[in-house]
Amino acid sequence: MLAILLSIATAFATPDADTVLASVDQNMNFDSRSASLQMTVTTGKRVKVYEMESFGRGADEAAIEFEAPARDKGTRMLKRGGEMWTYFPSVEKVQKISGHMLRDGLMGSNLSYEDLLQTTQFRELYSATVVGEEVVEGRDCWQLELTARSSDVAYPRRMSWIDKEHMVPVHEDLYASSGMLVKSWTLTEVREYEGGRKFPTHMLVVDKIQAGSQTELVFAELAFSVPLEDEVFSQRWLER
Repeated sequence: MLAILLSIATAFATPDADTVLASVDQNMNFDSRSASLQMTVTTGKRVKVYEMESFGRGADEAAIEFEAPARDKGTRMLKRGGEMWTYFPSVEKVQKISGHMLRDGLMGSNLSYEDLLQTTQFRELYSATVVGEEVVEGRDCWQLELTARSSDVAYPRRMSWIDKEHMVPVHEDLYASSGMLVKSWTLTEVREYEGGRKFPTHMLVVDKIQAGSQTELVFAELAFSVPLEDEVFSQRWLER
C-alpha cells in the first residue's frame, strides 16, 4: 500500500512534458529583442574574441553586426524566414547562406548560423518526455528527452535539463541523426526581465567531436519587447 501511495504521489509531482516546454518557450522566445554580446571561440590553444550587436523580431527575423575584432568590424548577418545572408565589408559582397551551409560554424565557432540566428520553438519542433530529476549546475532540474517531429530539424534528439524554478534549460546534450552526441550547451547566470521572463546570460557550447573546441557567449546588455525599425531587417541595412 505504501509503495502504491508513493507511486501516486510521484506521478502527481512530475509535470507534463508539454507544460514544461510551454514555459521554456515563453521564456526563451520573444516578440523582439536587442543585445550586446561577446563570443569567445576556443580551438585548442587558439582563442578569438568577437563583439557584436544582435537584433531579433519573432521567429523569422534576426540580424547581427560584428564590432570587433577590427578585421571583422562591419560584418553583418541577416535572417528573414528560411533565408540568410552575410555581408563582408572587406570585399563589399553579400553571400547567401542556404541549405547545409546553415549548419556550418559561424566565424569558426561551435555555433551554426541556425544556432545563433534562429529561435527554437520546442513545442512545435519536438515531442518530449520527462525522464527524471537531477541537480545540474546547482539547480534542481527536470530531465527531458526530446525527439524531433520532422527529419529536417538540426538536432533530431536532445536531452535537456530544465530548471524547475526558472523554467529555462540549464544543460542540453544535442545528438545527430546517427545517434552521436555532437554538442553540449550549458546555460547559466539567469536574470529576470520585464514581465517576469527568465533568460540565461551566459552560454557555453562544447564540441563533443573535436576535443578542445568550445564557444562562450556572454550577454553584456539584453532587452526584450523593444521597438525595432523595419530597416534593421532589410537588404539596405545589410549592405549599408
